[in-house]
Amino acid sequence: MSKHYDLGRTGEQIATDFLLKKDYEILERNWRFQKAEVDIIARKEGVLAIVEVKTRSTNEFGNPQDFVKQKKIKLLTKAVNEYVIQNDLDIEVRFDIIAITQSKEKFDIEHLEDAFYHF
Repeated sequence: MSKHYDLGRTGEQIATDFLLKKDYEILERNWRFQKAEVDIIARKEGVLAIVEVKTRSTNEFGNPQDFVKQKKIKLLTKAVNEYVIQNDLDIEVRFDIIAITQSKEKFDIEHLEDAFYHF
């Protein structure tokens, strides 16, 4: 496997562990619908948190969250709409980004709640 893939998987595990420590219930990881993959679907206090995880080995080319583009947001929105319908949910939905940057032997984590918009 590529180093990029390994870093991404490591970041997703770090994000999952981070959310669990913050009392989120992890409902799904890497949930797919058509061309979209939702990294983490979690629930906390009546809110469905859709979490896009971005992990980078450096901030040299920008912050991790800067790499979530409009096309990805559109795909996530469509996928999550389907998830809510499939699971017959009546719940507030929030889109978050967990930005992770590797610095030497540790990872810096930033949780950006409501990073896109409500729907």
